[in-house]
Amino acid sequence: MTIDHDETGLGRPLALVTGSARGIGQATCAELAASGFDVAGFHRGQPGGTAAIVEALGATYRDYQVDVRDEDAVRSGFRGLRADFPGALRAVVVNAGITRDGLAATMTGEKFRSVIEVNLYGAFYVAREAIKAMRKTGGSVVFVSSVSGVSGQPGQVNYSASKGGVNAMVQALAKEASGLGVRVNAVAPGFTETDMLRSMDAKARLELVQRVPLGRVGQPSEVARAIRFLATAESSYVTGQVLSVDGGLTA
Repeated sequence: MTIDHDETGLGRPLALVTGSARGIGQATCAELAASGFDVAGFHRGQPGGTAAIVEALGATYRDYQVDVRDEDAVRSGFRGLRADFPGALRAVVVNAGITRDGLAATMTGEKFRSVIEVNLYGAFYVAREAIKAMRKTGGSVVFVSSVSGVSGQPGQVNYSASKGGVNAMVQALAKEASGLGVRVNAVAPGFTETDMLRSMDAKARLELVQRVPLGRVGQPSEVARAIRFLATAESSYVTGQVLSVDGGLTA
C-alpha cells in the first residue's frame, strides 16, 4: 500500500473521516491507519471504539464532536486538526450520513429536509473545508455515496436525492480542484453489514440479498479498502469517479 508523501517532514500524513464512530467510517479509520496515516474523526454521537482500533495499529487518533450540518462546527473542527496534528492533511473521507425512509406521498418535509441537510449540505461543508486545507499540499477527497444515488430507490426519495446530489458534486468538485492537486471521487456501497442494514426486517433483508449477484451483503472492511484506494496515491490518475462496491447489484 502507498500513501501520498508528507512533504512537510513533520510526521505521518493525516486523514479525516466523518461518521467515524462505527460501520464504514470506523473500518475506514482502521484501513487508513494501517496504510500509514494518522487519523482524525468527526462524529455526532458516542465515539465508539475507533480510538483503540486505530492506536493498536500504531497511529495517532483524535475525535471531534462535529455536527456536519453546522458550517461553523465544521470550520472549528478543521481548525482543531491544524492545531492538534503536525502532519499535512492529505485525505478526507466524507462518510457521515443518515436515512429516514418512507414513501414520498406520506413523507413530511422535515423528514426530507433532515436527510438532505446531513447527506448533501453536510458533505459540501466538509468537502469545501477539505479542499481549502489541501490547496497547497494536494490530497484526496472521497465521498461515501450509495447505489441509491446511482439508481433511485422506492421509499428513499430523500436519501436517493441526497446521494445523487453527492455524485454530481463529485464530478463538479473534481474539475474545480484538479488544478490544486486535489482529487475528488466517491464510493457507492450497496447493501453493507452496518447498523442501518441490521435494523431491517429479516424478510426484507433476505429479499435484498437475493438481488445481489454475489449472493451476500458486503462488509464495511470491503468498502473501506475501496476508499483507501481512492484516498491514496494508488489511484493517482483517478478523479471525478463514482466506484460502485455493491456485489454486482448495479452491473
